[in-house]
Amino acid sequence: MIDSSNLNALTGATVYDNDGDKIGSVGQIFTDPATGGASWITVKTGLFGTGESFVPATEATFDGNDDVRVSYTKAFVKDAPRVDTDGELDQNDTDALYTYYGFSSGSTTTDYDTTGTDTDATVGHDTSGPNTDDAITRSEEHLRVGTERVETGRARLHKYVVTEQETVTVPVSHEEVRVVTEPITDGNIGDALDGPDISEEDHEVVLTGDRVVTDTEAVPVERVRLETETVTDQETVTGDVRKERIDIDGDTTTGTTEASDGTTPRI
Repeated sequence: MIDSSNLNALTGATVYDNDGDKIGSVGQIFTDPATGGASWITVKTGLFGTGESFVPATEATFDGNDDVRVSYTKAFVKDAPRVDTDGELDQNDTDALYTYYGFSSGSTTTDYDTTGTDTDATVGHDTSGPNTDDAITRSEEHLRVGTERVETGRARLHKYVVTEQETVTVPVSHEEVRVVTEPITDGNIGDALDGPDISEEDHEVVLTGDRVVTDTEAVPVERVRLETETVTDQETVTGDVRKERIDIDGDTTTGTTEASDGTTPRI
């Protein structure tokens, strides 16, 4: 709702819809004589502001500088019933506007002077108004809580190379020389007498052995990957909500339900 103390600065202010799109500028202001607050404002729309659309001021906010925000879309405001602002809103005009914006109809016409501020505005336009039924609608805000997926951190795999010593035991073999003597027998007498009786001679044997040779080869040993899992926790959210309360004034003895302590309950 627009504060009545800001009405002088309201004329000419820029009007934006609930999506932040510019609709037009404030043309005229209609005030409620009972409260002094604005009840309707007109928004100049179209080329050079040649058209004016009525918007309920009770559903608008004013920052006190140059921005007015309404709780409707730009298209919805522009499609509102066109009313000739010739100084008076008759009952049919008022009913048409209330019906379009989803309010109950008022019961008086509205006149305004050349300054753009009305001199006789309709009082009440919903079930809590004095010109409607005999009930007051009590409303309250409920805290609506949802979730959105946001980034909370990052994890990554990084592969790098390290050098380690590895010890392996390998069996190796080599040849050694040993002297073997054998007696002369009939079987080897021929070999023994083959050659000169007395001479010098060398006999050589080649010795062999295993030498350890090392080499490396790369072989795959395992695969590593990252996986995510969802863990659900409980988080308590606290927020402020507004609730309407209704007090009963006057003589409420007859037909009024009392609380257990004998006082009139507050709704």
